[in-house]
Formats: sequence, structure tokens, C-alpha cells
Amino acid sequence: MTRYSRQDVLRILHLNARQIVSWERAELIALKEEYSFEDLGQLRALRDLQAHAATTKKRISASSIRASIAAMERVAGMRNPLLETSAVRRGSRLAFRFDGVLVDPLTQQLVFDFDAQTGQRLEVVRTREAQAQSPAQRDAELQDMFLRAVQFEENPATLQQAILLYEAILIVEPSHAPTLINLGTIHYNMRHFERAEGLYRRATMADPEYALAFFDLGNVLDEMQHLEEAICAYQKAIALVPQYADAHYNLALAYERQGQRRRALRHWLMYVRLDPVGPWASHARDQARKILKVEKLSIVSRRGHLVRAG
Repeated sequence: MTRYSRQDVLRILHLNARQIVSWERAELIALKEEYSFEDLGQLRALRDLQAHAATTKKRISASSIRASIAAMERVAGMRNPLLETSAVRRGSRLAFRFDGVLVDPLTQQLVFDFDAQTGQRLEVVRTREAQAQSPAQRDAELQDMFLRAVQFEENPATLQQAILLYEAILIVEPSHAPTLINLGTIHYNMRHFERAEGLYRRATMADPEYALAFFDLGNVLDEMQHLEEAICAYQKAIALVPQYADAHYNLALAYERQGQRRRALRHWLMYVRLDPVGPWASHARDQARKILKVEKLSIVSRRGHLVRAG
């Protein structure tokens, strides 16, 4: 299952760190360093509720949100109402929309939802309506499409749907870096390397501070045997995030293929320091030992201590 770092969540959902901390303190979300797809959906729902409250200037308290969610879980047997339904503000409480019906779980009243559409969910309609949306509404729609594309991507049977959604996002927002990266990775896994390279390069231009974009670009350039360019991409990823263990690992491999063992050594050792457990760490240690052994012998040989006349 795909996991997202705290920084990924802030970037994808356009949140600030203070907002997540405030939701954690209010016990609306659990304190985490990594997030699942479901967690992103829950955070998006909370973000949208906050945006609506800011627009209408009608605040809804964290305790009221908690109470409504807990009641919906009891009434409808749902595990996560913020994901399984659409939350709608009704006065000082939340109601939840599904199948054309609004449910107020605290009063257990069902109200027909006249604002709901009759079931048509065509993306073409959404794209046409997006022209009349505010920037905040458009961003919310794009994030919803992105999260659904991520979900589709995790199932091989719905991979084509993920591709179509990602491409639809890029029509509306050509510089959406997370979409460029995810779509690039799909093409990379399909061995469409030139297509993947183009998408990754666009991601690095869209967000020059996004280390993952440079790392992925390095990977595809490596596959295409463009080793010098791959090394530059890995170096850029490390410059942005010095503790990027996987970038150190791949850069060490690239240097070894170039015969630059001493440069590779530095990154093998850094990888072991950053990620000391597991099979990749064992391989990095073995490579470092081999290089140290070879380099030590070559140095001794140059000094003449082991040189014998032939």
C-alpha cells in the first residue's frame, strides 16, 4: 500500500503544518508520520469543511465534528464516514450524504437531499463546470480526482482509469507535480521510458524543490543508459534532501558502473548510516567492504610495499 510522508500530505492537499497539528490536538485525526490513502481522504474532507466554514463565516467546532462522526459510525455501521459519505454542514452539526439522502446521525433523521444530483458522475460534466468554479473549488475538485486516481492506480484492473484521471488533471493543471510524478511512474513501470522521462522533467520544472521528482528522473535516465544525466539528477535530489537514503543508494550504483569506486564508497556508507537494517543495507555494506579492500591494496601497491619484481 502506498504511504505518504507528512511533507507529501502538505504538498498534495495544500495544507500547512499548523492545520494538521490543530486537528491532531482536537483528536480529529491521529498523530502520524506516514499516511495511507484513506488518511488523505479524511484530511481532504476536513480541509473542505474548514474551507466552507471560512467562506460562510460560520465556524463548526471540533467537538461537534467528532460527535457527528462517532454518531454516524454507530448509526450506519461505517468505519470512516468522512470517506464513505460526503459530509455536509447543517447548522452547528454535520450531516452525511449518500444515495440522495442526508442523514443527521445525532437526531437519526433522514432528509431528502434536493441539492444532490440524480446520479450522473461523468468527468466531462465536471470539467465543463470547472470553468465557473472559484480557485478553491477547482483545487478541491482536482484533489478529489487525484486521490481517486491514486486509489485506481493500486489495482491493476483499474490502472487505465487512473491514467485517464491523471491526464484529465493535467489538462486543467499542466504543472500539477504529484500527478506528473504518478503518471510518469505508471509509464516507467510499463517501460515507456521516454514518456516517463518527459513527465518527470515537467515535474522538476513545476516544483524545483521536489526531491522525489529528481530521484525518479534519475531512475528513468539510468534505465535509458544516460548515466551522466542520471547522476546529476540523483545529486540534485540529495542536495534538496541530504537524508534521502534511496538517492544515496542509486547514486552509489551509478558511480560504480562508471568505475568511480571512491565516490560510490561515500554514498554506500551514507546509505548504511541512514538505513542500517535490511537486505539493501547488507548489500551496501558488502559493496563498501569490497571497495575498501580494493582501494587499500591499490594504495599499498602504489607505495611499493607489496610490489615484487616479476
